[in-house]
Amino acid sequence: MTKRALVIDDHPITHLGASRLLRDLGYDHVGQAMSGEDALSQLVDAPPPDLIVLDISLPGAGGLDLVAPLRDKAPDARILIFSMNDQTGFAARALQEGAQGFLSKNAPPADFRQAVTTLEAGEFYLDARQAMALATLRAGAADDPLGALSDRERQVLALIGQGQGLQAIADRIGVSYKTAANTSSVLKKKLGVDGINGLMKFALDSGV
Repeated sequence: MTKRALVIDDHPITHLGASRLLRDLGYDHVGQAMSGEDALSQLVDAPPPDLIVLDISLPGAGGLDLVAPLRDKAPDARILIFSMNDQTGFAARALQEGAQGFLSKNAPPADFRQAVTTLEAGEFYLDARQAMALATLRAGAADDPLGALSDRERQVLALIGQGQGLQAIADRIGVSYKTAANTSSVLKKKLGVDGINGLMKFALDSGV
């Protein structure tokens, strides 16, 4: 079975190093994209990748804003954010947006291999420092459910509070109906409410 990966980064040396490591890990095809727009256009006709390695700092749309559109076109792909910006806030938002892992470009090659194999196993990857810092952030936000929401989740919640249906929301924010429905399901789980009516009431009560 062919294993496919897509590396999205605007630095050729990153493509070279990541491609070598991925081929060592059994990836037969490693695609390369220099921007988010390039990556999305490649995914229109090509077979979807099993793994996407994504930088945050890209020409045009930033990497974190690309997670949802990439998920739309390759819903089964595991997404690893691979960036010089290794602050905990970036890692937290990456996971909130739908990525499964975050790795600093300062990490050694062994950590890259571990991150990839962890994602392949269906698990999430953060290094020990990021995991501890993220746990601290989440503990501090435990009394504020809205603090655990990504920007897109807040946007969807606000539109639900305005009485808009999922198809209208999908059209409004430029995603598929499936993505809007998945976001709604995540919101219900995070906020501990049942159904669209529960989300609408929460949105109205919290003033989102």
